[in-house]
Amino acid sequence: MAASGAILLGNVPAARSAPEPARPETVAVTVDHAKLVRLPEKAQTVIVGNPAIADVSVQRNGVMVVTGKSFGVTNLIALDAGGSLLAESLVRVSAAADSILTVQRGMERESYSCTPTCQPTVQLGDATKYFGDVGGQTTRRNALASGSDK
Repeated sequence: MAASGAILLGNVPAARSAPEPARPETVAVTVDHAKLVRLPEKAQTVIVGNPAIADVSVQRNGVMVVTGKSFGVTNLIALDAGGSLLAESLVRVSAAADSILTVQRGMERESYSCTPTCQPTVQLGDATKYFGDVGGQTTRRNALASGSDK
């Protein structure tokens, strides 16, 4: 009897009879930028699927700051005090294309921030040597400016 029931259910188009689940909202943010997002009322816990892609910081008055850390897509989940799901959103992190000039030399890539004069900057995907050299200069300069490099 169970087998015949399975055959009958197999012939019923389940996709048409079941309502489609709602698609989660998408929060679009750029690498190294932040975006303010309003949390659902009564949200107590926020979970980030992949904190290497995006980070969140919950603020007062039901607002959180979403910061893009790396290219990709992850999800955010908001729970109430009892652990019930209040909302789920996708976070799509992309590159800032409007002010970055990319120079490709064979397999080696370098990035320049052109706002309006082009200066070296580091972006994910740059050649390892270039990334290390420019990143090292930036770190050293910041240490000198803060007085922590004595």
